[in-house]
Parts: sequence; structure tokens; C-alpha cells
Amino acid sequence: MAQQSTVGPASLTRPGQSNATGDARALYLKLFSGEMFKGFQHNAIARDLVTKRTLKNGKSLQFIYTGHTKAEYHVPGQSILGNSDGAPPVAEKTITVDDLLISSAFVYELDETLAHYELRGEISKKIGYALAQKYDRLIFRALARGARAASPITKSNFVEPGGTQIRVGANNQASDAYVSASLINAFYDAAAALDEKGVSTDGRVGVLNPRQYYELIQAVGSNGLVNRDVQGSALQGGNGIIEIAGIKIFKSMNIPFFGKYGTKLGGSAGATVPGTTSPGNLGSFVEETVEDAAADVTGINNEYGEETEFANSCGLIFQKEGAGVVEAIGPSVQVTSGDVSVIYQGDVILGRLAMGADYLNPAACVELIAGAAVGSSGNAAF
Repeated sequence: MAQQSTVGPASLTRPGQSNATGDARALYLKLFSGEMFKGFQHNAIARDLVTKRTLKNGKSLQFIYTGHTKAEYHVPGQSILGNSDGAPPVAEKTITVDDLLISSAFVYELDETLAHYELRGEISKKIGYALAQKYDRLIFRALARGARAASPITKSNFVEPGGTQIRVGANNQASDAYVSASLINAFYDAAAALDEKGVSTDGRVGVLNPRQYYELIQAVGSNGLVNRDVQGSALQGGNGIIEIAGIKIFKSMNIPFFGKYGTKLGGSAGATVPGTTSPGNLGSFVEETVEDAAADVTGINNEYGEETEFANSCGLIFQKEGAGVVEAIGPSVQVTSGDVSVIYQGDVILGRLAMGADYLNPAACVELIAGAAVGSSGNAAF
């Protein structure tokens, strides 16, 4: 029988242990967790652009709306017991947490041993990307719905402002969505509408698809309407457009865009789709169709709408109060270990979160549309 020499525990180097004690994989798990969070934070832009609340010990969170009130003159000798019209009116909006959202992968230990790159780090980033993508898509859909909604304040004689739709261009053509001059005009119209509806100038942002964003960059030197505080390499890198009419601009492939996510390519100018040429070899993740995410879909507890409801949507402009997101479980990671790892000779790596989103103040939501007149089929109020 072959004899095996052994190394005493004190002489054994375990790079996954913290201070040479405890779980032999503890540091590996923390490394993976950090990679997942990095992937999520790098790709989720909507989370910090809307109102976010953390939910504990409950399934939903209540948001309170307070309507406008007015000033009135005091009558000498009359008791002051509040305005005679009972203002301000108050209403509520409740956002429920959707079911647990997960993204997972099984990592076989032998594959890790043979791989010439850090396998878990790569997988972790992809899990973070997947969760961030879903997170943003739900929030952006909620904002688009808010742009078509009336105020929740319904008290008699107190009509509060609702959402806003603005058509890009004047030709009812989808290709107008890529005309820089038309986009700039739409941004100024949106800024005026937000001003007129009493929406704060603080935290106003716009989200366009990448091709729209780069179209604006190309026109910076000639139109004179875009804030050009940043030029040179920053401009060419896609970070040069600071704002239009006080509205900071972001780009994302997760906004509802002509019934797709982020982009819809093909066709010629004046056709029913934007006049952009497909680069080819797109794979299955580009031009992904906006899926049905109505409240009757398994796992969905809020209303995010159906594909057909975003047929003419081509951009969003909003203020922080436009939508809210509640988190019961923030982005986190779980990894199997111990006996489970021994039995399967590998680990299941799971990224998860529990959140829900909906529009809050419709007046703070603006949807850009093209290819149809405002209020036409496919863009009526929800």
C-alpha cells in the first residue's frame, strides 16, 4: 500500500482563508461578491435617477402625493382653521415588491482549475449585468407609463398636472427620432412642459438610445444648442453632451424604443422604422423585443405594460420624482459551499434582488415619441 506524506495544518497555505482561520473559501466568496456588485453598478443607471426606498417587514411601500394649495386673505376676527377649500388634497401610490429576481451559474471546480483566466470574476460580472438590465428596463417602462397618466389627485376642483408626451419632429416618421435638431427641440419643449407643471429643475435627466446620443454629439459643433463644456477626447468617448435645457443626458440600451429595447435598426428614412443601417451580426441580445410585463405575468406584482404599448416610444425625460423603486433585497450574492460543493464538485453562484417600480408623479415624466401623432393609437393614456 502506497504511503502518503502529510503537511501539518499549520504549514498549509490556504489563500482563501482570512488570517489563516475559518472558512477556506471566505476570501474567494468576497471577491466574487465584489465583482457582481461592480457589474451591477456599472450598468444600472436608473437606480440613482429616481426615488429609491428600502422596504423592510412588508410587501409594499406607500408614497404620499400632496396637491397644490392657495393663499387667501384673512378676515379680521375670523378664526384660522385651515383653508376654506380643504387644500391641499392628498392621495397615495403603493408600489409592491415583485418576486425574487435571480441570475445564477454553476461553476465546476475542475473547469476553474483548468481555466487560464479568473472564471468566477467573469461569471460574476455577467450576473451583475443581467440583474442591472432587468432593473433598468422595469424603471424605464414605469416612467413611460407615467408620461401617459393623469395625476392621482382627483379632489373636485383640484386638477393636478399629469404626464407629457412630446413628438420628435413634425413628419410623423420614426426616422425623426434620429434628427439632432428635432431631438434638441423636443428637449426644450420638455423643459418648458416640466416648468409649466411646477416640476423642480433639480434632478432632471433624459435617456436616449446610443445612436440618438451619438447623433447629438456629431452635431455639437454646428447647432450651438447643446452645452459644450466638455470637448476633445471626452466628447468622442460619448461623454461630451452634458445637458440640453438643464436636462442631463444618459444613453441606455434598456429604454423602450419602438417596441424593442434600446434600438430598432433597418429601413430607410421615412419608413415605419428609423432610417439606420444594421451593422449585422447582432446576436440575440440586440433589438430584443419589449416583453409582456403586465401585472398578470408570473412574478410581476406591478404594472409595466405590454410590447404594443411602446410602439412609438423613442426616449425619456424625467425628474427624480417621476418614478419610485422599492427594494426588499438589494443586489446580493449567494454561493454554495461545504457538503453541497463536495457532492457536486462545484458551486452554484447566485445573484439576486427583490424590487418593484412604478411611476409616482406623472407631471415629472415626459415620453418622446415618433412615427405617430401624440395621443394616437399605441400611445394613448394607459
